[in-house]
Amino acid sequence: MQGRLSALVDGKIQAFPWNEWREEFPRAKALGLSRMEWTIDQDRFRENPLTTEAGRSEIQRLARDNAIAIPSLTGDCFMQAPFWKAAGDAREALVADLDLVIASCAALGVEFVVIPLVDNGKIETPEQTELLLRTLLDRSASLSRQNVKIVFESDLPPADLAQFIAKFPHEVFGINYDIGNSAALGFDCGEEIAAYAPRILNVHVKDRLRGGTTVPPGTGAAELAKAIRLIENSGYAGQYILQTARAADGDHSGALAIYRDMTVRWIEDAAR
Repeated sequence: MQGRLSALVDGKIQAFPWNEWREEFPRAKALGLSRMEWTIDQDRFRENPLTTEAGRSEIQRLARDNAIAIPSLTGDCFMQAPFWKAAGDAREALVADLDLVIASCAALGVEFVVIPLVDNGKIETPEQTELLLRTLLDRSASLSRQNVKIVFESDLPPADLAQFIAKFPHEVFGINYDIGNSAALGFDCGEEIAAYAPRILNVHVKDRLRGGTTVPPGTGAAELAKAIRLIENSGYAGQYILQTARAADGDHSGALAIYRDMTVRWIEDAAR
């Protein structure tokens, strides 16, 4: 996850690393990482290099020079300012932001856009569900033409999330499965994966305390080895993004190297 190889921004575990985003490419290469999930916040939204032609050119150069692919983007901007909770001109402006993200990802070859329906982005009324559904379904054909898929990160229980995602065509919509978030909510990974495994298109690897914050893998409530085994056995052939805890001592590269090795081990064990 972009930012995990940079210093914290204003003490946040995740934010676009304005001062170090370029340096993250060679740092990732040095760790043997081949993929990076981009991040974009509502703050300084249109300054993010993803959203400008010059910025995308620089991203492409850095990605090429360091053999780093950018197949996915986490749209924290949508959680911070959800268009499905806005009205009037404010909603129109936020939907325009959505369209800009989709077009920018298409131009850069980013396949998956994660829309987090959690925290401030949590759906709270049937009206919000209807607005989200209508806005995104109206863009189904455009998403298909641009080779971009929307993947939802949600706090809904397994059966409810399966029912929700069934309303969206599988060609361009799916689920971002966050192992740590599910554990924090007390969900059983076996029930979740059984309920909607074919719709999982992206996976975030992290650990969290039950009802609490992100902690180093193996120290929280997440059954990471089990979850990865079940995901792999379901036929998943996609990527695993390390959205893991930050290093308490500031050695973020060192921590990520450890978490990388743990995750690789779990994936290899699942294949045995």
